[in-house]
Amino acid sequence: MKILLLGKNGQVGWELQRSLAPLGEVVALSSKSADFRGDLTDLDGLAETVRAVRPDVIVNAAAHTAVDKAESEADLARTVNALAPEVLAVEAGRLGALLVHYSTDYVFDGSGDHARSEAAETGPLSVYGKTKLEGEQRIAATGCNHLIFRTSWVFAARGGNFAKTMLRLGAEREVLNVINDQIGAPTGADLIADVSAHAIRRFIPELAGVYHLVAAGETSWYDYARLALETARERGQPLKLTQINPIATSAYPTPARRPLNSRLDTSRLREAFGLSLPQWEAGVRRMLDETLPPAVSKT
Repeated sequence: MKILLLGKNGQVGWELQRSLAPLGEVVALSSKSADFRGDLTDLDGLAETVRAVRPDVIVNAAAHTAVDKAESEADLARTVNALAPEVLAVEAGRLGALLVHYSTDYVFDGSGDHARSEAAETGPLSVYGKTKLEGEQRIAATGCNHLIFRTSWVFAARGGNFAKTMLRLGAEREVLNVINDQIGAPTGADLIADVSAHAIRRFIPELAGVYHLVAAGETSWYDYARLALETARERGQPLKLTQINPIATSAYPTPARRPLNSRLDTSRLREAFGLSLPQWEAGVRRMLDETLPPAVSKT
């Protein structure tokens, strides 16, 4: 099996290089790769790359994910998040290849307090969400074999993430204000990559479509921050922080509106591919184990 991976240097792309390796030959590209063009803003070059590599599977882990910046870069976000995935889907269809693509909880409006299924009505609030939804729709319209995984609150040990930011701020400040009315499931890039490899190996055309892929359970950014900070204290890490306050999203305005309810129902994924998804806390603690210095022993 030959696999073309785009976005190799992102959080999910980095983990995919590991998880896809046992499946076959992986041609992993970034936007600056020299041998083949992996830049999603170069639509003609992207099509030429697929035709040159002739993969059995295309995995697109590249995207315009700067949510607030997308509000002022709508054309760029649409090219990367909607038009480029369509190009990949068209080329996948010509080759009879499988396209694996990643989407987001931002395709929903964030109302209510229940987990949404794949069939739930969409209603994105931001340019980012709108372009990601358009990408889903353009892929489906080509009729190619595809798997689209909607995920949320992605983190990884490599690179920056919310927990690391909280730990840095906790070492610098005595008081932190963290949003408490956005609810979702922090989901590790390693989990996304492992599930992707499993799904590719088990794929049959009857399983094509959209799936929700997030860790089990739910939390707020406030409780997520508390877990990270409490874990750091347990490890003996020096923190200046003495108080963490829960605040409403309305108290922290941003250019792009965030969905308050990011709960995603993963029943379809678990049933289709025979999976059990771990609780979000397990993934966050594992990431912290990899990034925090060892606990300071007290003698």
